[in-house]
Amino acid sequence: MHYANPIRYLLFFSGLILVIFFMWSMRRRKTLAERFVERNLAGAITPSLSIKRKVFKISILTLAVLLSLLALMRPQWGFVWEEVKRTGLDILIAIDASKSMLAMDVKPNRLGRSKFAVKDLVKKLSGDRIGLIAFAGTAFLQCPLTIDYNGFLLALDDLNTTTIPRGGTSISSAIKEAIDTFKGGHEVKYKVLVIITDGEELEGDAISAANEASRLGIKIYCVGVGTSEGEVIQTVDEYGQRGYLADKSGNVVKTQLNEELLKKIAITTGGSYVRATKSEFGLTLLYDRSISRLEKRELEAKMKKRYKERFQIFLALAVFLLFVEPLIAERKKAAV
Repeated sequence: MHYANPIRYLLFFSGLILVIFFMWSMRRRKTLAERFVERNLAGAITPSLSIKRKVFKISILTLAVLLSLLALMRPQWGFVWEEVKRTGLDILIAIDASKSMLAMDVKPNRLGRSKFAVKDLVKKLSGDRIGLIAFAGTAFLQCPLTIDYNGFLLALDDLNTTTIPRGGTSISSAIKEAIDTFKGGHEVKYKVLVIITDGEELEGDAISAANEASRLGIKIYCVGVGTSEGEVIQTVDEYGQRGYLADKSGNVVKTQLNEELLKKIAITTGGSYVRATKSEFGLTLLYDRSISRLEKRELEAKMKKRYKERFQIFLALAVFLLFVEPLIAERKKAAV
């Protein structure tokens, strides 16, 4: 026998507790009765009361409860073979790790908010492979495509603005890194790249890279982080002193969201763009409305045993006993 809900010791301990309770209850009632009459007169006062019938009724109730608990354990026996298929997409998340992502126009900052949003996305995945690309002046595959979501989250936690030594922002490098990663896999039509950035490309040609991705069938979805008004970039030196990022001339750098570039990249590949706001980052919205509806590749197919449920038998017996118990009288039939 197989149990789908193997609460192994619940049945035993519940039955034991019930027996102890009923024994205590009967002894308690007997003790209370003896307070009012002498022990040898108790039988004369209640001549029609049958102890055996009382015990029998208690036994029926105990058995009904035990059968109900057994039904909760979902006993199963007998099985049929059925084919189980696992389908999914290959999703690469490319996160901008440049200094501009330290801007605090999105709390706690652009990078921190992006990482929180990706963690929320992972909770929705089931069967999809996911990988992580960090990019700034260049791009690096931080985590290969995997279904080990815990391993992916560890790589995500390690991501910061020092992950990529070369400064700047090159969205085209992220797209090219994604293309190289996808080329080593299966059919490209099941591939998705999600770019999370403020869109400030300082080098490279993102549109040309997006055209190459489109030719290969890769869909790119972009999430714009930041505000069009822009924000200064707060820094902390080795002594813990706070300041603001400045250029070579000493002017404070103000970073702005470049939505137009991100929209063009997404449209070029048949993807879509969403702007992160204080209330809704937009990544899970992209997944629910677009990404999750894409055609998924069959990743695995195998035969699996499906056991037949038998809890109905025990539940029916328990219900039957609960109907029978009230019909059994506790008193003896009167003598004629």
